[in-house]
Amino acid sequence: MSLHSRAATSVQHPAKKPFVWLVAAAVVWLLAACATPSARIKRNQEVFDQLAPAEQALIREGKVAIGFTQDMVRLAVGDPDQRWTRTDAAGRSELWTYSTYDTNLGAPLYRGYYHRSLGGYPIYGDALYSANARAREVFKVTFVDGKVSEITQLQR
Repeated sequence: MSLHSRAATSVQHPAKKPFVWLVAAAVVWLLAACATPSARIKRNQEVFDQLAPAEQALIREGKVAIGFTQDMVRLAVGDPDQRWTRTDAAGRSELWTYSTYDTNLGAPLYRGYYHRSLGGYPIYGDALYSANARAREVFKVTFVDGKVSEITQLQR
């Protein structure tokens, strides 16, 4: 093998690097787009169209209100990270929690439901964060008889 052929094998084609960045940016954009109220509305247009204009406006902003159904909450903020069932003297209720995921030092990893795409964290494997990730509940919604009766948010 000549010196010229060795040097040629270590040089990368300049068009490959922008292509890799373009693909990575497209993947991130697609994952983020799936997590927006507008993306959820598009997938559930019939449910959204049956709502009152005031409810539609709140959902477009990603907000939840007392009296919302579970479908309305899913449109506004997505599926919960966890579901709890509570039974007490007043009856039965369901609690949905939404979490943020931070490192042990408090740096954000992922916020919202979109971190669960493809069965784990997007782009990165679960093993990368399993030792360092901590979940912190930031938003809770309580349902009684299928409607929101309480909303709890973490104050910063």
